Amino acid sequence: LQLIRSLAVLVRIRKRRLMEFARRHPYGWRQAYQLLMQFSLLIQGSPTSSQSPFSAYEFAAAALEQGHSIQRAFFYQDAVLIGNKLVATPQDEFDIQTAWQALGKAHHIPLVLCVASCLRRGILDDREAERFEKSATSIAKTFEIGGLGQLIDASLESARLITFRP
Repeated sequence: LQLIRSLAVLVRIRKRRLMEFARRHPYGWRQAYQLLMQFSLLIQGSPTSSQSPFSAYEFAAAALEQGHSIQRAFFYQDAVLIGNKLVATPQDEFDIQTAWQALGKAHHIPLVLCVASCLRRGILDDREAERFEKSATSIAKTFEIGGLGQLIDASLESARLITFRP
């Protein structure tokens, strides 16, 4: 019962007061905080030439399995290639795009691709295709295009921002 009360109190506490709260409630707080850990992920490596999208996927799956939550997965630089629906993964390889799509859909995780990185690599949604007068889109389902503001917002709202670099 005490742990449940600590959890309820913890949810209402703002981040800037977190350390002060931890000093006053050293035991119950740590257990409650570990249960409520909320992560945001920044993935920067290409899905074809880097291990970072796969490592981030494995981390997210393990964190969700342990009861933590993922606020947002933000794909930046070459990592946005994971959101290209025109890529066909060979049958003998792990399909990281489909894995991220399933994870995002099952756990309601926004999968955000950096707009500037997408434009440089030819990944467009309906809005960007119309804006640049292109005839087709190339973004895969469950992915969305967003700006760096969404990354900053995710880092402010979550307990940890974890970066997976190439």
